[in-house]
Amino acid sequence: MIDLLAAQPLLLLFLVAAVGVPLGRLRLLGVRVGVAAVLFAGLAFGALDPRLRLPEMLLQLGLALFVYTLGLASARSFFRAFDRRSLRANVLVLVALGSGAAATVLLARAFGVEPAVAAGLFTGATTNTPALAGVLEALRGRADVSAPVVAYSLAYPGGVLGVILSIAAVQRWWRVDYVAESRGLRDFGAGGELLDSVTVRVTRAELEGAPVQAWREREGWHAILGHLRRAGGEVELVHADTVLRLGDEVAIVGTARDLAAVAPRLGEVIDVDLEFDRTRLDFRRLFVSRPEVAGRTLAELRLPQRFGAVVTRVRRGDAFLLPTADLRLELGDRVRVVARKDQMVAVERFFGDSYQALSEVDVPSLAVGLGAGLLLGLLPIPLPGGVTLELGFAGGPLLVALALGAAGRTGPLVWTLPYSANLTLRQFGLLLFLAGVGVNAGYAFAATLRAGEGLDLIAGGAVLTATLALTTLTVGHKLLRLPMSLLVGVTCGQHTQPAALGYAVEQTGNDVPHLGYATVFPLATIAKIVLAQAILALA
Repeated sequence: MIDLLAAQPLLLLFLVAAVGVPLGRLRLLGVRVGVAAVLFAGLAFGALDPRLRLPEMLLQLGLALFVYTLGLASARSFFRAFDRRSLRANVLVLVALGSGAAATVLLARAFGVEPAVAAGLFTGATTNTPALAGVLEALRGRADVSAPVVAYSLAYPGGVLGVILSIAAVQRWWRVDYVAESRGLRDFGAGGELLDSVTVRVTRAELEGAPVQAWREREGWHAILGHLRRAGGEVELVHADTVLRLGDEVAIVGTARDLAAVAPRLGEVIDVDLEFDRTRLDFRRLFVSRPEVAGRTLAELRLPQRFGAVVTRVRRGDAFLLPTADLRLELGDRVRVVARKDQMVAVERFFGDSYQALSEVDVPSLAVGLGAGLLLGLLPIPLPGGVTLELGFAGGPLLVALALGAAGRTGPLVWTLPYSANLTLRQFGLLLFLAGVGVNAGYAFAATLRAGEGLDLIAGGAVLTATLALTTLTVGHKLLRLPMSLLVGVTCGQHTQPAALGYAVEQTGNDVPHLGYATVFPLATIAKIVLAQAILALA
């Protein structure tokens, strides 16, 4: 069996996945590890024989796919939320990593640890392969490069597990309620609340003095006004220039909290399901499958002017989004459109509404974007002190994906992927990366343990990882008041650790950890490359 797996790395890969994924669904002490269990399954298989290895290209492909699709999905939220909270998160990560590097230097001097070993320990404890690559490049031709690699492989598993256990510990200690927290994370794209609708009879006479859009901006209404029935008239749609009158009945759509705030500003809630009145208007749930629509805001689509239609709900994956004018639609979004019956066929054609089209990946845009990211990762970036930085297979694709995802489209090229395709590629890339890292490090890790050596490095790496993670979580949540859903992603980004991110998403039940991860990942990667070489020079 060992001979077969050694000769067939693809068979080994899928065997590791077949074992690791089901293990990740099991709960241990109330905790489910998720896709991170693939890493530990890989370590177990790799420990069986030194011939069991996966090609390095699989790891690189998996890492590049994961960070590129993550960047595309997080781009708009990343730039929208780049305010003081994100700046504070990046400063927090820089301070934590700098403190960790300083502690590594002090401990190396105190216990006589070789500089190369100390640098490898730091890169393993913070689980950053590009930083290790920078150390190896700095040592090439003047020192043995095996020492940092061994230290890295010993500290790496503890680096993964330390972040996961730290997140599990603090959410248990502080009794974090992610469901309740998600209700206040609208700006981060959590989509934690369902949208509802109520019908209101207008009783405020002053509303007759200005159109709906002016009142929405003046009073900050975070709700959509859809159906409108004038006194004794037929149902019509509310447009930006519609002026409400006393006695009008209007259906408003929003979260329960927003409806409770907006409805009293219009009038009194009445027991009428105006939204479902189909005497003159109709509504459909349609898939956005036309590339011409994707990447454009609802304001740019000009649906009221083209079709006399209004979008009242948008569903992206499992999240419900309020269709504001600046909301950009993406391939795979499911929109609820209200229009006159004679316009509904034209509206369907406009959006595409093809489920089959959503199953197809735009290979040219994916190849161009990912290729550009890989090229950026290979470019040497000179830094002060003679240090050369390369962003590698993680940093380059992520930065390019953030830029392209924010742009949405360039002429006919739509950079974003359908939600389902993005999620599938992201999970597959993560699986490739975790399986490869686990299998390739498994035998060296087990051999060192069997020989009774390296326990000090394992313990030191685990302590460093846990200290950094717990410090970031505590300071970020208790002092900076960052939401825990965002902070667990920040902590995973600080350690540039996709396995822990998979666990964090399992815990929160929303996509906010992805935003936290993407917010700090680029700066954390650059900082660790520089700090690892600083340790090499100072230790």
